[in-house]
Amino acid sequence: MIDTAPLAAPDNADFDGAIADVEKQLGTLLIRARNSIRTHAVAIHPALQPQGFMVLTTLSRTGPRQQGWLAHELGSDKAMMSRTIKQLESLNFVTRTIDPSDGRAQLVSMTPEAHSRYDANLAQVRQVLHDRLSEWDIDEVHRFAGLLAKIASLS
Repeated sequence: MIDTAPLAAPDNADFDGAIADVEKQLGTLLIRARNSIRTHAVAIHPALQPQGFMVLTTLSRTGPRQQGWLAHELGSDKAMMSRTIKQLESLNFVTRTIDPSDGRAQLVSMTPEAHSRYDANLAQVRQVLHDRLSEWDIDEVHRFAGLLAKIASLS
């Protein structure tokens, strides 16, 4: 049976304190995530910049995309994305081809070398995550994933 009773309004002082704790933890998480992105970029290639790593991450999830779409998705301006794509090309991590659905546009795609290096890095990241969360109860892991999804939907 599902409890449909209305939730009690939180005590303002308790709620404000809890929100302050959330802000602090999110700030810490964001700093660690930024540092982690730098570390993973260098692990793939010493010259790979964090923005390039984010492009590879996005292309790995979505497949080939137009440069403008990548700029929008990553919150970057077109000039910065152009420089990032050129750097990725110089590292042999992406190629550009004509978009068959729009002959004026180009699709950016990961090269097999980029896939190989990215996937090897991802395997290490997953192993670390697995090792760290393996001590948690499975219900805690599911709850954590649900809370992360809830946070991600806020933006």
